[in-house]
Order: sequence, then structure tokens, then C-alpha cells
Amino acid sequence: MAQFFNKKEDIVQEAINGVVAASGGKLTRLDGYPFVRVVVRSDWDQSKVAIVSGGGSGHEPAHAGFVGSGLLTAAVCGDVFASPSVDAVLAGIQAVTGKAGCLLVVKNYTGDRLNFGLAAARAREMGLRVNMVIVQDDIALPDLAQPRGLVGTLFVHKIAGAVAEAGGDLEDVTNAAQRAAQGAISIGMSLSSCTVPGSDREDRIAEGDIEMGLGIHGESGAEQIAFKDAKKAVADAASKLEPHLTADNYCVLLNNLGGTTALEMSVLTQELQKSSIGDRITHIVGPAPLMTALDMHGVCISVYPVDETDLPLLQAEVAVSSWPDMQEIVPTALLPLPEHSNSVRILASSHDGHARIIRECCDALIDAEADLNALDSKSGDGDTGATVATAARALLDRLDKLPQADLIQLFPAIGHELTQTMGGSFGVILAIFFSAAGEACSSGRTPIAALQFGLQRIKEVGGANLGDRTMIDALEPALEVLEQGLEDAASLARKGAEDTAFMLKAKAGRAAYVNAAQLKGNTDPGAEAVARVFERLARSNAQVS
Repeated sequence: MAQFFNKKEDIVQEAINGVVAASGGKLTRLDGYPFVRVVVRSDWDQSKVAIVSGGGSGHEPAHAGFVGSGLLTAAVCGDVFASPSVDAVLAGIQAVTGKAGCLLVVKNYTGDRLNFGLAAARAREMGLRVNMVIVQDDIALPDLAQPRGLVGTLFVHKIAGAVAEAGGDLEDVTNAAQRAAQGAISIGMSLSSCTVPGSDREDRIAEGDIEMGLGIHGESGAEQIAFKDAKKAVADAASKLEPHLTADNYCVLLNNLGGTTALEMSVLTQELQKSSIGDRITHIVGPAPLMTALDMHGVCISVYPVDETDLPLLQAEVAVSSWPDMQEIVPTALLPLPEHSNSVRILASSHDGHARIIRECCDALIDAEADLNALDSKSGDGDTGATVATAARALLDRLDKLPQADLIQLFPAIGHELTQTMGGSFGVILAIFFSAAGEACSSGRTPIAALQFGLQRIKEVGGANLGDRTMIDALEPALEVLEQGLEDAASLARKGAEDTAFMLKAKAGRAAYVNAAQLKGNTDPGAEAVARVFERLARSNAQVS
């Protein structure tokens, strides 16, 4: 997979340059590339306890992205997923440590412990006051003697950083960090491994599985199990965390491991709130990418007990844009849906023929969902099938509430339902179509003539015409012969839809922004939807008059 970097040997130092350049002068770096890669606060005057952390790169924004007032004083960056050298850590310590001393926050990986530990020893030999706290918050393997340090490390950064910023001495800062390290627990899970720059992605996790209890370096997790959905994944993670929860109130840090979309993270947030530990989670940091594993499609859930001592420290402001403020978890607030000022109450009525036509149309769109999504992915955003199927299901649910017997009311009622349930332009177009058809019926036109009037209205409003590679290419020829019967209409709708596959320039809709090579051979999804509807009606022998 192509990636935006130059040479893999230079990716870390070039990325650091980018971070420093975009900081507005708040950050600087030590000279010493390529062996010393240390990011430092520009405003640091050594009057307070310095907090230094770091490790392998590939976890951005950790650690360089958290250098600033209230968090880290300096971050020491190694190669991707590799500990920085002893000399690099020592340089970072020397650059920021004054009489108040320095605290090293280290994740429990062998390379980090050894390199940071030896650097601390050498710094002490130089007369510097240096303490070190090891974080081992991973609970994936409960019998492991040396658990890994994961995203819970960020709780340590935040709490120790707040104490240091407030003027606490080295003992105070160290005690706070140790308390945070002992209280934080984490569990990671992912649907994929990650792509190390310059290497192929390791397909370790089988399609349809999720790996539970994995770290932040692409290493294997504790187990792979079948993936069902977000709810089950969060429930499994919560069941791992629950036995370790001994307090009443917790803050959760919901961390994106790099490749999970913001939409997915919000769903996971909801599921966490509804999970078996949700009633004990009172505050949240995120959801956000805070300590990633390059592009891993996963999350890490870290929790920390909050009390009157640590809550103010977690809430303390920081001058770091990468750090999201901690928020209180609150129930979802609801406002009553406002009544439409121009809405007209309609009385439901039944009509077997009209109801049957609606059901057949809706079933056709529901059955076509996957095919329409696939077509739309060639020229749009891949959601046409889902959009029309969702609206069709909603319309079926509301069918007995519609004025089925009166087309003057039924057509606008269908349009109104579609505007409520169908997103994007498709819903608006159909709403205009049916509203105009109802208007035509009220003036005495036949149902078929009313539908033809609706077509003219959407052409006027939408600006699309026959040959513009839209639903009109199937709808217009079908409506022109509808009086001759549904078989003729279905045949021309199918031909119109298939003709769009050879129209290499769309003049309306999202496909207008797509090049000819992507359009060639692919039927317009809107036209395909129309063709599917007419074909279903023809097979069902429905009566349209």
C-alpha cells in the first residue's frame, strides 16, 4: 500500500520537523539528527520538575504531540516501534532537568526499560535528580509477570504533569505518577494489524475475526475470536476490565489505534456507556487518536478511578492541542421534535391495490440494497442502496398510517415520509416527484399523467434531463409507455438504465465529479433502482391506472 513518506529511514525526523513547524513556536527540538530526536517545550525554564517520556515512533500524537504546559516537558523519539537510544534519552534529560529534578515515564517494554533506565543512571552520576516510573497497565494476560505499558500511560502523563505544573516537588510528582500507574488498566482490540512504513501489512487477523488483548506495536494479542458487531466487541472488552474495577467512579480514555473512523469511535462510545461497566464510567477522554499503532483498525480502552484527589488533576487545563479535555458522561439529551407549521393531518385509509404496489416497490429496493451500493461505489460514496432500503423499510412500517385510498393525499404523504427517512438528494428528488404528482391528481389528471407531471417537475427543479446519466434515463421512457402496461415500462426502464453504463459524462448528481474511466461500464445506481422497481411491478402483475 502506498504511503505518504519519502525514505523510510527519514520518516521520523521529517515528521518531527513537521510537528515542530506546526506548533506556532511552542516546540523545539534538540540538534543531533539522526541519532538524537528529542522534542522540547520552547518555554521551559527548568524551574519546575521536568517530565520526560517517549519510546518508539508510530504512536502519534504520542509522545511528541503531548509536549507542552501541563503534560510532557520533552519527548524522546525512537525509530518506528523501536526504543530510542540511551544517548538520546540522556540528551533529553540533560536538556530539561534543573534543580527541581526530572521524572521519566516509561512503558513496560524491555527496550524502553533498559534504555531509559541506563540513561537515568548516567544522569544521576552527573548529579541530576532523576526518578523513573514504569507503567504496566495491560490486563490482557492476567498471569503475566511483566504486563505491557499501553494507553494508560497517558493518565500518568496527565496526572504527573498537572502536579508538576502546579509546582509540586520531585517526590510529589513521582508519587502522583506511581499512583496513576498503579490505577490505570487497559485492554486493546483490533480488526487488523498495522502497516509499518516500507513493509507490507501482515494479514495476521483473519477476515471476520477480532483480536483481543493486543499491544501498540503490531504484536499479537491474547486471542482471536469471531467479530459480530461493535456491541459484542465492547462487551467482550468490558468483561476483561470488570474484574479489575474496585472503585465506584472511573474515567475512560477511548483511544483510536489509528485506522478506526470517527464514526466508528462514536458508536463504540455509545456501546461503552451501555456496557456492563457503563454505570461506573463518569468521565471520558476522547474518543480520539492519542496513542496509535500507525493505521491499526482498532481501539484501546483504558480506565482510571477518579476521586477528589485525581479528578482536579485530570481536569486541569493543558496547552496541548492533541489532548482532548476530559468530559463528564451525561445521558443523551433529547428535545421534542418540532411540529411542522404547515403540516396537515391526514386520515389513514386502506386500499389493497395501492398498498400492494407500495409493498412491491419497497421490497424491490430492499432486495437491491447491496447491488445499488456496489454501483454507487463506482461513481459516488457507496450508500445509495442503504439509503433507499432504509427509506423503503420505514415506508413499509408506516404503510397502515397512510391515506391509501386517496391518491391526492397519498402521493404527498409518501413524499413527506421520504424526506424524513431518506438522506441526500435522492430523497428530496422523490419528495418533489410525489408532491407534484399529488398536485396533478388534485387538478383531475389520471394517476399515470400525474406521475408524468411529477417527472417534469423534478426535471425543472433538479436540472437533469434524459441522457444526463441519472434516474431520469430509466424513469422517463418507462412513464412514457406506462399506459401500454408494466411489461413495456419495465423493458424501457431496463434499457434506459443499461444505456447509462455507456454515458461517460454525467451532467448532474455526484457522478458529475467522476472521470469517464470510472463511469464506463457501470450503470447509474438511481436508474438501476428505477429499473428494479418497474421489473418487480411487472412480475407481480400489479395494476397501475
